[in-house]
Amino acid sequence: MPPRIVGRMDDNGALAKATCPNEADAAAVRKKRLDKNLVMEKLMQIVVCLTRPEVSKNWAFYGIVMANLKRILRARTVDGDFYLVGARMLKAMFIMLIAMSAIPAGDAASKILTSELGVAPTYVVWTRFLIGGLVILPFTCRAGLSVWRDWRVWFRALLIALGISCITRALQLAPLADVFGAFFIGPLVSFVLSVWLLKEKARAVQVFLVLLGFVGVLMIVRPGFVVTAGLGWALLAGTLYGAFLTASRWLAGSVALGGLMFTQMVGSVVLVTPFVFGQFPEFTPQIAKLTVISALGSMVGNVLMLFAYKMQEASKLAPFVYFQLISAVVLGWLIFGEWPDVFVVLGMSVVIFAGCASALLQSRRPVAART
Repeated sequence: MPPRIVGRMDDNGALAKATCPNEADAAAVRKKRLDKNLVMEKLMQIVVCLTRPEVSKNWAFYGIVMANLKRILRARTVDGDFYLVGARMLKAMFIMLIAMSAIPAGDAASKILTSELGVAPTYVVWTRFLIGGLVILPFTCRAGLSVWRDWRVWFRALLIALGISCITRALQLAPLADVFGAFFIGPLVSFVLSVWLLKEKARAVQVFLVLLGFVGVLMIVRPGFVVTAGLGWALLAGTLYGAFLTASRWLAGSVALGGLMFTQMVGSVVLVTPFVFGQFPEFTPQIAKLTVISALGSMVGNVLMLFAYKMQEASKLAPFVYFQLISAVVLGWLIFGEWPDVFVVLGMSVVIFAGCASALLQSRRPVAART
């Protein structure tokens, strides 16, 4: 006879009974408020019961288990927050996934422009900043002119302009997934610069995860084995982007977010404009369409990411940034027929693991301890 399963939630949102304990145990559980240990205990009991052979033929059991899982996901803590994943977090996660797919899509359009249609990378970089700046101008034009007096604003714009120029060149020469994998040296560089220049504190486990992520990047680029110009440009782009992230943290206390976005776009357009003359392609409907996709893909991705950060703490959503690597692999395969080799896949896995572990570690630190 299959075990008797009862699944209900009490008024506090605590799981009354999810699996196989007797009625006395269930009565005791009903009196408890929801906490981490209780939720994890019930999840483990569900897993244990699912492994029992006599349960596999009881289809009603599966419906009860799914109902209990849904209630666990929707359960709230004593202070009213969703314990695991609530509706607001789910929306933020969904927005992040779209954002992290839009950015590689824009870069895929850039790759088509430069590697297949012969468009100059400088033109692609300039139009990305120009179109992106025009899109966000109505929302950020209140930043004012005073921010331009700070030399750090121009230095930050120079870093992102050089970084996008390098990754555009890398996309012209190397597979999409490989470029993204090497580019993710950026967060590692940002960590090192933040500790060195901004005097941020770092724990031993964070240093270990940074080194682990660097090992993952080395697996992707394989120095001494298959060093290509495209991966070299991608590494340089990631290094510049890491410096850009550090500069953003440096300016965060003196320039508002809207001002940072405005100066990033407009400043980059100003800096790149002298180099774009003579680089304009012969316009065709295909080039015009891909130019817009290239610019809007990056802009839409970054704007959606900001919306997600308004819904949830950035530290909780940080692991989803690494979804770009997965999107890059899928788009590279669908559009260009490129499939990364085993070293690139392993390297990406290491980078994703190190990045997600670091983000989760940061999210568990007390707020007062974060910089």
